[in-house]
Amino acid sequence: MVVAEGDIGPDGVLVVDLDGTLVETDMLYETFWAAFAARWTTPFGAAMALRHGRAALKRWLNAEAQVDVSVLPYNEAVLDYVKRWREAGGRTALVTASEEALADRIAAHLDLFDDVHGSDGTSNLKGANKARFLDAQYGDTGYAYMGDNTADFFVWETAAKAITVNATHAVRAGAEELGRDVEHIASRVPSSEPYLLALRPHQWLKNILIFLPMLASHQIHGVTILQTVFAFVAFSLVASSVYVLNDLLDLSADRAHPRKRLRPLASGSIPIADSTWLALLPLAAGFVLSVFLGWKFVVVLLGYYVVTTAYSLFLKRAPIIDICTLASLYTVRMVAGAAATGIHLSVWVLAFSVFFFFSLAAVKRQAELVDCEAHGRTEAAGRGYSVSDLPLVRQMAVSTGYVSVLVLALYLYSPAVDQLYSEPRILWGTCLVLLYWMSRIHLITHRGNMTDDPIVFAVKDRVSQICFLLIMAFAVSGAVM
Repeated sequence: MVVAEGDIGPDGVLVVDLDGTLVETDMLYETFWAAFAARWTTPFGAAMALRHGRAALKRWLNAEAQVDVSVLPYNEAVLDYVKRWREAGGRTALVTASEEALADRIAAHLDLFDDVHGSDGTSNLKGANKARFLDAQYGDTGYAYMGDNTADFFVWETAAKAITVNATHAVRAGAEELGRDVEHIASRVPSSEPYLLALRPHQWLKNILIFLPMLASHQIHGVTILQTVFAFVAFSLVASSVYVLNDLLDLSADRAHPRKRLRPLASGSIPIADSTWLALLPLAAGFVLSVFLGWKFVVVLLGYYVVTTAYSLFLKRAPIIDICTLASLYTVRMVAGAAATGIHLSVWVLAFSVFFFFSLAAVKRQAELVDCEAHGRTEAAGRGYSVSDLPLVRQMAVSTGYVSVLVLALYLYSPAVDQLYSEPRILWGTCLVLLYWMSRIHLITHRGNMTDDPIVFAVKDRVSQICFLLIMAFAVSGAVM
């Protein structure tokens, strides 16, 4: 018998599972990634704890992790169901295979449960173990059980009522075959879109910098175009892997952010258990593709992955060092383009990129601090800055941005320009356009309207697009006139 949603009552106890039911995530993975974000040695400690069983692992991870339970992706349909059950006079219990101390914190935050039970470091309260425990605890009065996967069949076999949450078709059908009253709520429609969004394909726009060595050297022909395109694809795949890893390490901080909380992993749109293959597949594909571009490109790509991983783990929390790292990650894209094609990068191009991208990295931090100030927060979550640092960060962004324009102006008098351009004086137009664009970016950021990474913003912004076309027009005119 399938009971329509809403036909709930006060008889017996409503027992609610945690992982995948009350919260749209798995707390075992949550605690692991929270602990890993704090200490890079977490995998080794977790392996040692696992030798004593999954319950011991959960207890160890909970002791190591700092999970902010106030921002977890709670299932609103489940919360509403529990509230209505209590309003009707029924009792509720949170019973989970997660560590009991963690379940206690969640229950205290929600204030919706009369009883709380979880794994105790020795016994893993899941499947048959949970069924036996619930029979002993609530068997006399009967209980309804709310769960989400096949492990819950053991409980549904003895429960008075089975309630599935975001369950697959197979789980829903299996629950109905048990001969119990069954109710299905919050059924999720499978979709590939959240997985694609987690890879952040819009961030691949940054990798357009890989084309710069080919364009700046005027070596635009079939072979270099093909090499650069391959480098772009390989770099983008590895970058997507890093974005997934970064999101896993930043879950609590992202959930506290007004926009980042909507990211697929932070919002629970995709199971956190899927994150492992979601990070490894593009990483493997990117490095396989890089082999065809030579060992120099492989080394650059590997260096990029190591630095970005270090940034995700600890460098992003180190003031100034984080900005230097971000600037270097922009520049390394140009180095990757040069390594893939064998094109020599001039010292002028490298000098310009260092100052230019340091400015944009500082703009990114400035935008975060301006947002914190606007929302009454004193610190940027997961970063090493407070709102009081805003004037200094703003000065760094502005000064290095204008220095990059100065480097470009000095470059116009170098011998390399005479070799590449027949009319170098026309290139002064690029300096003026860049000076205007840089000033406008700083003004937009100062006003709190920089809501994207500066490069992603520039690609979407109409005025920035016009500035780019003007710069290209000046460059082409200087070369052909």
